[in-house]
Amino acid sequence: MDASARPPAAGPVPQGAGAPGGTEDSPLPAEREALVTDLEAKLGVRFRDRSLLHLALVHGSAAAEGRSPHGENYERLEFLGDSVLNLAISDYLYRRFPGRLEGDLARLRASIVSEGGLARVARELDLGRYVLLGRGEEKGGGRSRPALLADALEAVLGAVYIDSGYGVAHYCVTRVFAGELSRLEEPGEGDYKSQLQELVQQQERRLPRYRITGQRGPEHDRAFVAVVEVNGRTLGEGRGRSKKEAEQAAAQQAVELLRRGRAG
Repeated sequence: MDASARPPAAGPVPQGAGAPGGTEDSPLPAEREALVTDLEAKLGVRFRDRSLLHLALVHGSAAAEGRSPHGENYERLEFLGDSVLNLAISDYLYRRFPGRLEGDLARLRASIVSEGGLARVARELDLGRYVLLGRGEEKGGGRSRPALLADALEAVLGAVYIDSGYGVAHYCVTRVFAGELSRLEEPGEGDYKSQLQELVQQQERRLPRYRITGQRGPEHDRAFVAVVEVNGRTLGEGRGRSKKEAEQAAAQQAVELLRRGRAG
């Protein structure tokens, strides 16, 4: 993981400290204990209270059938895990992309924490195998439903946070979401608008403004002319067969101008 995206390490966990909401006085059946231990290895986290991880995998349908003490299920942990996940991903993105604007960061985060993104990660963990379901939900294919998998994953992250704190939870998030995070878009070499935006933000903390100033040629072979301005100054002009292409050309000229200025 990029060191700049790593938060401060978590403090030591007191030995024998009980986790809020845990059920250490109710040992798990041997078969369930083995499953939970297997999931621990995938998460890269060792729980002090494995019954908390077990609870994070109890669907409401199983609780309703009396398969959980006091009818407990993962919904409260899911509520907490949603916030833990959003904070961990926001933290990671803030550190990894220091030049990106708030809107860009929010868009990247949304692509990671969407139901689809969560379900993909849950499938990679084979999380459905560990979830405890009621008979009806089982017959209805609940074990592979994206919404259920996403909810269970959030519950698991909530359990990690309760058991071991934010530092370990952040580590767990970046570990299990490593594939999703590695696919995040970086500005490509040809994406001059993104490059210009980052350069301008670093130097002037303002946004570039694009204007289409003209059109040339017949309709079947039209060329657009665009300029890019920052704080009233024109930094570049470009032409292209579409408005978007013309703006990219203007941004390219502006990027080259600013980089020459830096080199000088």
